[in-house]
Amino acid sequence: MRLHGLPHLASAIVVCNEDHRFMVSEQFAEMQMIPQRIVLEPAGRNTAPAVAVAAILSLRANPDAMLLVLPADHLIQDTPVFHRAIRQAEALAEDGYLATFGIAPGGPEICYGYIERGQHLDECKDAYRVSRFVEKPDFATAQQFINSGEFFWNSGMFLFRADRYLEELQRYRPDIFAACQAAVDGGSQDMKFWRLDGGAFQSCPSDSVDYAVMEKTDRAVVVPVDMGWSDIGNWSSLWEASETEAGGNVVQGDVIAEDCTDCLVRSEHRLVTAIGMRDAIIVETSDAVLVVDKGSAQQVKGVVEKLKAQQRTEHINHRRVYRPWGYYENIDDGHRFLVKRMMVKPGAKLSLQMHHHRAEHWIVVSGTAMVTRGEECVLLGENQSTYIPMGVVHRLENPGKVPLQMIEVQSGGYLKEDDIVRIEDVYRRS
Repeated sequence: MRLHGLPHLASAIVVCNEDHRFMVSEQFAEMQMIPQRIVLEPAGRNTAPAVAVAAILSLRANPDAMLLVLPADHLIQDTPVFHRAIRQAEALAEDGYLATFGIAPGGPEICYGYIERGQHLDECKDAYRVSRFVEKPDFATAQQFINSGEFFWNSGMFLFRADRYLEELQRYRPDIFAACQAAVDGGSQDMKFWRLDGGAFQSCPSDSVDYAVMEKTDRAVVVPVDMGWSDIGNWSSLWEASETEAGGNVVQGDVIAEDCTDCLVRSEHRLVTAIGMRDAIIVETSDAVLVVDKGSAQQVKGVVEKLKAQQRTEHINHRRVYRPWGYYENIDDGHRFLVKRMMVKPGAKLSLQMHHHRAEHWIVVSGTAMVTRGEECVLLGENQSTYIPMGVVHRLENPGKVPLQMIEVQSGGYLKEDDIVRIEDVYRRS
């Protein structure tokens, strides 16, 4: 929506991890938009390779393609100002510059990188050559940057011609360029997705656009813009970007907040009560509960690293898992059992499959289910159920016009998702 109204705007190229493909596809369907491509990365390799594969694919369709590179999670409150900055950057990109957007700093933030402006550009009164990029500084350094008036926050947004970006990437990081070219050349269309060659892309070095190109090229320019921007990089920035209630609180979900000031309290599944809290972030999800002082919100990343070191899975496995046919949520589990809530979209169906190590009980909560079980096919309605013995070939379909809501109870000695033998699948999953 932040781009609505811009002329000559092509449909989006989205680069995302394979695990997010169906969630991304579903979000486009909800917005009634059709992306140009959804490119699937077999592994994360930072922004420089992601932009490279988008540039290569863009040039195949249009040799004059221009790329506006935008992270998906940024907040922009003043879109007319943003659009004016885009038009300025587009004119510079047509002249062969690689433009980035420098955010007018609102204070000495330590959670953002900075861009120091250099010489004023003759071609544009509101743009400058980039003198240097600076990683996230300490507070004293950030204050010096603000006092100088020569620095902007680094937005991580860019605009340039696709061919110019690839030229600079090939000049300064030929290893990344070659790996991305091979990944695209070896890729293939998979339904509405473009799958990169897994081996080629995983061999690609990981690097950002800033490090790989923008810090090295002599054609980097910065377009200043003051548009109410935030990258929503942590819970504290989400509080700043949200509308507050009495006491400066942001309250979401089933929450009781008594004598609280400047807090964000969010509940997704149960009642959360906060009493006498100041400058606190309290977030309840199905996976975990977070309680942190707003000033320490950046330290959540350190907790994620500890989870990885302890080989825990809370940062990876979420309660709701999207699939091309809908989604499922794990709602309970224990020794030799797992309970899921499933939603199957109208007209969708799961793969024809079997399991070596588990049996399944299906209960229809609402909607209509067409169940294939061995040689038989039965139609189940609300409050009806069926049992799928271990080793029996089966399939679940929704032949109706409303979502099918089901409860699935798995029982057996091994209940992981890799105990699925797909015999036939309309979504061509392995």
